[in-house]
Amino acid sequence: MKKILNNPQHYVDEMLDGLCLAHPQLQRQGDDGRVIVRTGGPVAGKVGIVTGGGSGHLPVFLGYVGEGLLDACAVGNVFAGPRMDDCMAAMRAADGGAGVLQLYGNYGGDRMNFDMAAEMLELEGMPVASVRVADDVASAPADQRDKRRGVAGLVFVYKAAGAKAAAGAPLQDVAALARKAADAVRSIGVALTPCVVPESGKASFEIADTELEFGMGIHGEPGIWRGPLKTADALVDEMLGHVLPELQLARGDRIALLVNSLGATPLEELYILYRRARQMLDERGIVIAHPLVGRYATSMEMAGASLSVMKLDDELAELLAAPADCPFWSVRA
Repeated sequence: MKKILNNPQHYVDEMLDGLCLAHPQLQRQGDDGRVIVRTGGPVAGKVGIVTGGGSGHLPVFLGYVGEGLLDACAVGNVFAGPRMDDCMAAMRAADGGAGVLQLYGNYGGDRMNFDMAAEMLELEGMPVASVRVADDVASAPADQRDKRRGVAGLVFVYKAAGAKAAAGAPLQDVAALARKAADAVRSIGVALTPCVVPESGKASFEIADTELEFGMGIHGEPGIWRGPLKTADALVDEMLGHVLPELQLARGDRIALLVNSLGATPLEELYILYRRARQMLDERGIVIAHPLVGRYATSMEMAGASLSVMKLDDELAELLAAPADCPFWSVRA
């Protein structure tokens, strides 16, 4: 294992220390310091939005705590869900008196702990709503969407829900908007290399230098197929071939498109992917209203990329364009 670290067991906590030192608008809370919140506390009268998940995916999840986005994040170990106590602490830290929306990816450990946290805090009188994002089309067929994983499409849902909450909408409206946004986004990824979880010191999977895994999950979950490397254009054609039909896009429709690095893939290669995606979408008369290219949801040092597409209506387009600021993404008015 080659990593820049001190003790693998301190990897997450030292990362959190450095993150908050570099970005003083974020603070650590919770009895174990595994809750990231906005400096200054919750906004009175605003719906709080809380997420959570395992480390190893920066900027997801904790990196989107900020103005117009998330209010708090419960942080787990690398590729491990957060504790129930940290989910509860994050919700308390985000509560400005208008209730809290739990907004997170569709993974078993996260579901269990957030569900228990919601039950406990509802008994204390806190209004709570929950929305899970399940955008990875490779992880289950369309008729079993509730089994799909939540991947980079989370970013668009965070942004839309955060803008809705910042505008002063009540909890039921913020939750309804988050569900609408989650229903409008689809993602798929490809992996070229594994990553190494610091605590184990071993590669998350094995793959030949001449192969790629099509549809692999962000924790190394198996994809749709494994085979020889393809050209960038061929990959984009196949990836969008899985994503676009589910969104039922027609000529003149608008989308948000995220071309995302899973960690090691450089921007140069992401722009080659974006080039082909733009060509395909232009041919179909589909307008990219909100393009994003970069590292928005990673898997440690995995080489690979994902594409996320959100179908937009007027409301979603307006919310994606609303001002927001966090350490990894700013949207100016």
